Amino acid sequence: MRLSGQPAELSGILTGALLIGTILLDRLSKRAETQPRVYTAAERSKVKRVRLAIVSAGIATAGLVVAVNWFARSPRQDSGSAAGPQSSPGALTARGRKPVIAMMPKAKGDPYFISCRRGAEDAAKELGVDLLWDGPTDLDPAKQNEVVEAWITRGVDVIAVSVENEAGISTVLRKARQKGVRVITWDADAEKDARDFFINQATPQGIGYALADEAARILGNTGEFAIITASLSASNQNEWIKHIKARVAERYGAMKLVAIQPSEGDRDRAFAETQTVLKVYPKARLIMAIAAPAVPGAAEAVKQSGRSDVRVIGLSLPNMCKPYIHAGVIESIVLWNTMDLGYLTVYASSALSAGELKRGRREMAAGRLGKIEVLGDEVRLGAPFIFNRTNIDRFNF
Repeated sequence: MRLSGQPAELSGILTGALLIGTILLDRLSKRAETQPRVYTAAERSKVKRVRLAIVSAGIATAGLVVAVNWFARSPRQDSGSAAGPQSSPGALTARGRKPVIAMMPKAKGDPYFISCRRGAEDAAKELGVDLLWDGPTDLDPAKQNEVVEAWITRGVDVIAVSVENEAGISTVLRKARQKGVRVITWDADAEKDARDFFINQATPQGIGYALADEAARILGNTGEFAIITASLSASNQNEWIKHIKARVAERYGAMKLVAIQPSEGDRDRAFAETQTVLKVYPKARLIMAIAAPAVPGAAEAVKQSGRSDVRVIGLSLPNMCKPYIHAGVIESIVLWNTMDLGYLTVYASSALSAGELKRGRREMAAGRLGKIEVLGDEVRLGAPFIFNRTNIDRFNF
């Protein structure tokens, strides 16, 4: 029997039952060896019956565990799940249980994704679905693959992933689809044939153009700037950078991108990389940080440098950047409502599981967000928003 195909807790029960049976048989055998005697035919028959009963009990226990796993492969609750008490019969799957939506961030500890999770949990409560939230603690494409494999084994209904490495995760997502699991990507996309839909917080072009235009406004259309990204393999950041470069080449020929440095999603790494940029490129007058922790990290480096001529912009959370925006170090941040992104992802996952979200639809209903545009295989949250000193105190996330 293949124990690796069972969830960890069921595998433990199954292994324990078989182990107990083995130990009892071993003890009976040793007892017979240490107390040699001549058994009558009736006694030998009795010993055989006892051994047979032990083996049968082990097999029966194993069968019961497998049966439970077969009919209810996904537990009703999880330490990272959110299920609403107001679920309706319309929310049930064909097997008569609530849909299980497994949602993965790039990094569980990133404040950006913590904010997304709050919105996802709100949607799960409204819809009455089981939400599993798991993924790497830090940026780790290999760990994302491992979690998806576990979810495939568990038999979830929908897998929704914020992709760290496009090529690296697409193979296992295709496997999930072949097993009958619906697949959504959100925040950052996989290869198109590896998922059903992509939940797009804003188009890569819209984000890239907004960042480039904001940089041009601050620099007066001329001067050097540097980008602090998350990781050099991050598919969504690389798409944004592509459109930043295109916009600069098209409209702002006197601007020059001098460096692209990775922060690996870490504030301290962004601080160090920005210090290096300021030393190596002393003419750079703008740092564009395009990962949530990287923006305050870059801002702290600029602040400590004493360079009042350097400004920071980027993509981050308002609460992480408010002190630096009010201090004049960060000029602005471009983003979307991260809670709405998590919320929309769960609504789209639920609609996909129920067969309501299909190719060819032009819009979908998403609770408090109202009607959301669907274009081809993308569900679009909306245009990016610019947070600055005039409006940032109105937001709390």
